[in-house]
Amino acid sequence: KIKKSCDEFNKKKEKERKAFRMDFTGYELPTSIDQFKKVWYNEPISQGWTGTCWCFSGTSFFESEIYRIHKKKIKISEMFTVYWEYVEKARRFINERGDSYFSEGSQMNAVRRIWEKYGCVPAEAYTGLLHGQQFHDHHILIQEMESYLKSLKAANAWNEEQALSTIKSILNHYLGTPPEFVEVDGKKLTPLQYFQNYVKLNMDDYVDFMSLKQEPYNDKAIYDVPDNWWKCDNYYNINLDDFMEVVKRAAKNGYSIAIGGDVSETGYSSMSEVAMVPSYDIPSEYIDEIARQFRFSNHTTTDDHGIHLVGYMENKEGTWFLIKDSGSGSHDGKNEGFYFYHENYLKLKIMNLMLHKDAVKWLLEKFKN
Repeated sequence: KIKKSCDEFNKKKEKERKAFRMDFTGYELPTSIDQFKKVWYNEPISQGWTGTCWCFSGTSFFESEIYRIHKKKIKISEMFTVYWEYVEKARRFINERGDSYFSEGSQMNAVRRIWEKYGCVPAEAYTGLLHGQQFHDHHILIQEMESYLKSLKAANAWNEEQALSTIKSILNHYLGTPPEFVEVDGKKLTPLQYFQNYVKLNMDDYVDFMSLKQEPYNDKAIYDVPDNWWKCDNYYNINLDDFMEVVKRAAKNGYSIAIGGDVSETGYSSMSEVAMVPSYDIPSEYIDEIARQFRFSNHTTTDDHGIHLVGYMENKEGTWFLIKDSGSGSHDGKNEGFYFYHENYLKLKIMNLMLHKDAVKWLLEKFKN
């Protein structure tokens, strides 16, 4: 009794945590995905407790593209792509003698690179889940791989073949061994054959855009964030007006877009399912290229999530976009797996886009090379 009383007295008293949140009262907000003009997409699925949104959004985007181009409804394994992305990250870490970023994150255009090199497989052929496991969880997996790679750096032991063999053995333990063949329509195909002969997407048809004043406009540049770990410099850098015109034109012409940016904002609500820019952050009339660059430069805008834009609608508040999301917050509201983004949120906080080049023919003419 004495011990219990003393422990209770000494227990740290936690103060009530308070934070600014946007008040959505008085706004005409979307309430249902049925209000939007939509492209075809597979139903949302959860990325679990992982940092693999880049792959879930990129895969969802390409599934919609397969349907748009070939009218095939296919569900493709995200974890097959993630498996080989981890391998490629480890390879670069080894080749760069430890001077390379290694984590769960990446960019949506990594899906293109992995599919071209390793192919892809149907979702049922490789789930990345072990027996009895309901949700993806890469916490222990990533810790074990990071620990192993750090040991290589400490020992200056850079045998690529041996190191990648160990990385694969760790991945096989936590995700399962990826298949060497899949059967489709009675045919036995390698993952690369499945991609080339069945999925049949030309990855050269897809382009990436960003809008940052720190680089010259109407030229290609590097998207300088940690998750662009292989330093891809193939992003078309365009002014903000063009950036928003790309989004609106593409959505209205039946194209979906893989988008990435910052979702850690006070106008971002999982319960209301909306993303807006509060006036106490910046009034809408002041959202311009400088406001966008300022937030990116001082890291109040970060590249922390990849999602899939699959529709649009308009009301008195302006243009809204339907966002398919694999993150856990998207399951808090009644439209599970979706958010509604206001156009100003994209204008200020969404940093990069990936879409089919046919949607932006009018813009690509500005680029001479």
